[in-house]
Amino acid sequence: MRRREFITLLGGAAAAWPLAARAQQPAMPVVGFLHSTAPGTFTQELRAFHQGLKETSYVEGENVRIEYRWADNQLDRLPELAAELARRQVTVIVVSGHDATFAAKTATTTIPVVFLAADDPVRLGLVSSLARPGGNLTGFNVLTSEMAAKRLALLHELMPGAARFAALLNPANATTTQAMLRDLEPAARALGLQIQVINADTSDEINAAFATFMRERPGALLVASGPFFASRRVQLAQLAARHAIPAIYSGRQYAEVGGLMGYGPSLMDAYRHLGVYAGRILKGAKPPDLPVVQSTKVELVINAQTAKMLDLTVPPTLLSIADEVIE
Repeated sequence: MRRREFITLLGGAAAAWPLAARAQQPAMPVVGFLHSTAPGTFTQELRAFHQGLKETSYVEGENVRIEYRWADNQLDRLPELAAELARRQVTVIVVSGHDATFAAKTATTTIPVVFLAADDPVRLGLVSSLARPGGNLTGFNVLTSEMAAKRLALLHELMPGAARFAALLNPANATTTQAMLRDLEPAARALGLQIQVINADTSDEINAAFATFMRERPGALLVASGPFFASRRVQLAQLAARHAIPAIYSGRQYAEVGGLMGYGPSLMDAYRHLGVYAGRILKGAKPPDLPVVQSTKVELVINAQTAKMLDLTVPPTLLSIADEVIE
């Protein structure tokens, strides 16, 4: 073989090596992420989720791909979005909220599902037990609906002279709403308070609810937990400020945008944990071997600027137990 032919042959083989190496590389795993709201409303939570993935050595675009599906607060879209992720045979599906979780549970019995639930997942029938979930589901339980009584007590401490409070609930989030009422009604009786329940599951209905509050002037407002209200937290905080209604919400994310008080589990910690569990499943862990984790990190955040704007004096007892006071 002449030297020039040998060099040409060698060069062709070298060019083929990278192609062969790429062909032998395993396909990048895919995480399905299903949420009932819109992508622009959960930026911080998504950052925490990515941090959890990173803690298990996964970075989006480098060694894992994420397929996002957002229902834009149209809960009837969730079953089809979940089914679409199942048809794509993603490696694991991550969901947040009751409706998204049940949509994923219905869509697949084989693909692992990591959920964020606001109510007892055993009572809901999602898992057999917290320690040994069984089936293809596991996740994180934030117990936000069970904190309604504590939120009412905090609001009563802030407004001790008020005899009638309002509660804003989302009827579309039926399971969480029922759990909250089950907790709230006996707590209100124990404190000698009347509770006026108003429902809202659209932005326009939130506006209409505040128009009702203006006419009937409750002493304060308790806003229920759930993805929809969290996605509308700026609207809620602005309406409460505009109409001078003291309000307590289900977490710090409300106080950070101008809400008076937020009390509840750390959603940042919860979403980070979802990322960690998703990463562990990508590494080969099975849902039955991953216990459901219950939130232990609960925060009270008070926005002192909003209190001043409402001409309220926050009692020292509340300030002393607050995890953060936003000045």
